[in-house]
Amino acid sequence: MVVKLSLASADREFFELVSQAASCNPFSDERLAIDERITGSSAGMSANDRVARLVQVVSSRVNQLEAQQSADLRRYAGAERELVRDAVLFDLYHRYMDAFDQLILQQVEAGDESLPVPFAGEALALLARRGFAKDDALRYFAILYQIRRAYYFIDRGLIGRSPCMKELRRHLWNNVFTHDIRLYERHLWNRMEDFSTLLLGETGTGKGTAAAAIGRSGFIPFDEKRGCFAESFTRTFVALNLSQFPETLIESELFGHRKGAFTGAVEAHEGVFARCSPYGAIFLDEIGDLSVPVQIKLLQVLQERTFTPVGSHERLRFRGRVIAATNKPLDQLRATGQFRDDFFYRLCSDIITVPPLRQRIQEDRRELDDLLASIVQRLTGQPELPVAWPVPADYPWPGNVRELEQAVRRVLLTRQYAGDPRPLEADWFGKLRAGKLDADAVLAGYCAWLYERHRNYEEVARRTHLDRRTVKAYLAKAPRC
Repeated sequence: MVVKLSLASADREFFELVSQAASCNPFSDERLAIDERITGSSAGMSANDRVARLVQVVSSRVNQLEAQQSADLRRYAGAERELVRDAVLFDLYHRYMDAFDQLILQQVEAGDESLPVPFAGEALALLARRGFAKDDALRYFAILYQIRRAYYFIDRGLIGRSPCMKELRRHLWNNVFTHDIRLYERHLWNRMEDFSTLLLGETGTGKGTAAAAIGRSGFIPFDEKRGCFAESFTRTFVALNLSQFPETLIESELFGHRKGAFTGAVEAHEGVFARCSPYGAIFLDEIGDLSVPVQIKLLQVLQERTFTPVGSHERLRFRGRVIAATNKPLDQLRATGQFRDDFFYRLCSDIITVPPLRQRIQEDRRELDDLLASIVQRLTGQPELPVAWPVPADYPWPGNVRELEQAVRRVLLTRQYAGDPRPLEADWFGKLRAGKLDADAVLAGYCAWLYERHRNYEEVARRTHLDRRTVKAYLAKAPRC
């Protein structure tokens, strides 16, 4: 019989901190505070130096346990077993972090064929040596890869130092792993298909990028016999812009059709539900443009998890997640019956608002510099714009990040960018600064600005101390800001 071990009090205290770090949202202030406690670092230390110090400190303590032949979690019981497990997994994740990143980059280049994982055998052997059963080792290895993908796509795809962007990254992480990753890895890692997501925000804010970060971050099991993950994450995200198709073709694009199902259907076609991976998600953009009859059919798919191609009686199973997005005010669409309440409630397991660029810049002026450096780096290979930036600092960016990207291209081509003249003519902020608005116009513009941030009449009413009807009246006559 193996004698159960107990951690020394100092070790227990240290590994409790590591366990908290492992379960904490990496985009939260709480995680930063825990990392500083583990490393003994100050707030002034750079992020890269802090991570390097964290890896060094945790790895050293885990190696000490191994040198004492005490790193085998089977030799512990109860809470201490969980602490050792979390520390071992935390150490393993950071040990192979760069290898995971390299695999992600290579998989993006390779496309839909899942690549071999050269370090998998070594990592799984290490987990086995440290007391993990084979099935648990395979599952945790897949979860560590999932964690790294989620961090990679959220961190690199949605840059920005403004508070609203920090909150967006934190929210996206919770959407993938819940507010507590321990809950996720114990109960939900293979049960996320029923958690739909609704993304709100103006055109050009990056809703598609946020959706892709979620869709490419699902759990994908590791196939030990093949030495690769069961599927490439490049296949786990399928996007469809619903506004691109006429009403007569929407059902075919969603559910597919059989040959001869209608005039012009000369061959069978797979819709997005059939193409979606069981480990991924479909992204239905411009969901606010759907007609009520199509909403009803989509509602049935979300409720029953089955669908039938047009012209067929075969019921097919859908196993992925659904992510929907719109730039339209759903409150208004629901009030007029254009968007069904029951359809909304099936989509809103989580609602995420992607902030407009003007809000991001208002919260932190350096946000624009960060975005410019990123875009210029992607276009030219260097972060510095080779010409002077001609756009006024108070320009409201009505087209958001999408407009900014085109503005950079135009500046590189012509050295000039005049902006979109329509919102500049009615620039509420500019007129407010110039003292050209009366009290009624100020309140109307303020209500519009609040509504663009919160997309909720009740929240605007609460903040302005107006009733809901008055808020809607002001919004109806407010200029675009």
